[in-house]
Amino acid sequence: MVRYEAIEKSIKKKFRHSIWCRFTKTINEYQLVNKDDKIAVCISGGKDSMLMAKLFQELKKHNKFNFEVVFLVMDPGYNPINKQRILNNLKTLNIEATIFETQIFESVADIDKSPCYLCARMRRGHLYRKAQELGCNKIALGHHYDDVIETILMGMLYGGQIQTMMPKLRSNNFENMELIRPMYLVREEAIIHWKHHNDLEFIQCACRFTENCTMCDNLGGGSKRQEMKTLIKKFKNTSPYIEANIFKCVENVNLKTIIAYKKDGKKHHFLDDYDLKE
Repeated sequence: MVRYEAIEKSIKKKFRHSIWCRFTKTINEYQLVNKDDKIAVCISGGKDSMLMAKLFQELKKHNKFNFEVVFLVMDPGYNPINKQRILNNLKTLNIEATIFETQIFESVADIDKSPCYLCARMRRGHLYRKAQELGCNKIALGHHYDDVIETILMGMLYGGQIQTMMPKLRSNNFENMELIRPMYLVREEAIIHWKHHNDLEFIQCACRFTENCTMCDNLGGGSKRQEMKTLIKKFKNTSPYIEANIFKCVENVNLKTIIAYKKDGKKHHFLDDYDLKE
């Protein structure tokens, strides 16, 4: 058995419940893949997107309706070592990908305020554009369950707002394009376990701000997201239900107990129709 076949077998056997079933549940529950879709599976080079690519390969083997998948790698300006690692991993995992280059890292190198936010926005724009050129109607990103709950917490603590990372959303700037997150219900712990079980090494971010920790599993650095990971870990010492409750809090919103909320850019306040309820 060649190595990629053993890796595929691990997804179907050892990680069937913790990864594969959660992946398919996400797709079914949020209706992420439809008949005649052409999906650009976006690979950054990290563990999450590489695993997502393998999961889509497996999904294609068992699909109940016709849809297409292309694997897309954008090079935002990786150094030679990191780029070669991505190429090596694509070969190891038996993934044929379309690779295109941009100069995003160079563009944000001198930005002092929120360079990561700007970099992410620019990356997404380039991915949408390239996917559209390839005839795709969707791009798939590798954000997982832990990304979701960390985002909810960051929004509350640092943004003063309650919002979540959606499992799918329509693009405002690219007509008829949609973003999907098929790893939405997959835990990061399971992804790391899969990586170690198969003796795989991936890059993390690899931009000029984080080149010293490109091989870590989101365990280093002083980012706000890392701060949320640490905070959630502390919460878990108090209750094992903390993570699930954070995830569910954006599903169980009672508008009658909210001071104000926004919809389609318009703010609605509880006093707007308060007197009408008498």
